[in-house]
Amino acid sequence: MRTSLGIWALGPMVTRFVPGGYQPDRAEETTAQRVRRAVEGLGGLIDDYEFHYPAELSHENLDEVRDALDGHGIYTICTGLHLDSRFGRGGLVSPDPAVRAGARQLTRETAELAGELGAQMVCWPGIEGYNYPFQTPYAESWGWLIDGLQEAAETCAKHGVKLFLEHKNSEPAMKILMRNIGMTLHVVHTLRARGIENVQVNMDWQHLLMNGESLGEYAALLAAEGLLGHQHANSGWGTFDDDNMVGATAFMETLELAVELRRARYGEQGERLGFDLYPYTEDAVEAVRRSVLQWRFIWDVAGRIDDAALREAQSRKDAIRAYELVYAALGA
Repeated sequence: MRTSLGIWALGPMVTRFVPGGYQPDRAEETTAQRVRRAVEGLGGLIDDYEFHYPAELSHENLDEVRDALDGHGIYTICTGLHLDSRFGRGGLVSPDPAVRAGARQLTRETAELAGELGAQMVCWPGIEGYNYPFQTPYAESWGWLIDGLQEAAETCAKHGVKLFLEHKNSEPAMKILMRNIGMTLHVVHTLRARGIENVQVNMDWQHLLMNGESLGEYAALLAAEGLLGHQHANSGWGTFDDDNMVGATAFMETLELAVELRRARYGEQGERLGFDLYPYTEDAVEAVRRSVLQWRFIWDVAGRIDDAALREAQSRKDAIRAYELVYAALGA
């Protein structure tokens, strides 16, 4: 399976408590410098890279970034409205028509750039929500959100690329509208009813874990519906968007996900395993390296599980037999 890396993993690691970041020496780096550092440190472990528009990648720095990529590709262009202070009360769902129009324009530009580059587009609408009860006109906001996403999807379709939707329950908006898998599927099926077929789901593992959602279950569900578009690989404690190294926590859940991805033949049609990491106090390049190597181990273990026997145990919901097979693959 080919890989990709969100270049934000190599940033200064800012937090609300340390606005300068835990790695402030990285604050002045350009995107191209971060890409060059990643490419030199990771080589073939990472095939392609992912960027937010316009903060990390735009036409202004495209040539410089391409040079730094040294033959590696650009797999996704991600919306970056959450990085712009103008959209503190929402971009696509702003109550101000002028602000909303500006957000829709930036979202269309993201889709246009993705299409020009032959990249896929990711929309994580993290700023599209609310912070208080009584604050938001819910029905109108949902309508604005879906209309904005429709424009993005239509722009992507014009170029023959896909729009991947990524959900999360909170941050920066305390209640993100598209905050779980059900709401994401609501958006997808509403767009399908409007004749739009190029929208799939990006599973950010920690976002699912924060909701108590099952990685393996939802990968299987999405694959069955033809909606398994992309993966953002990471781990964490399940209470915050930690974006820790893959396999550091939630090991069994990640192993089960690997089994389901194998069953879905994920990766055979060019899908990537994208690493979405935020190594606050660790060496970023080494944290990515460790994540790739730990994922390879998990993937190999999943391949050693006797899948026919596992399916038979699952047909009886025999957890004891299932874990006997899993631990056998681990060497027990």
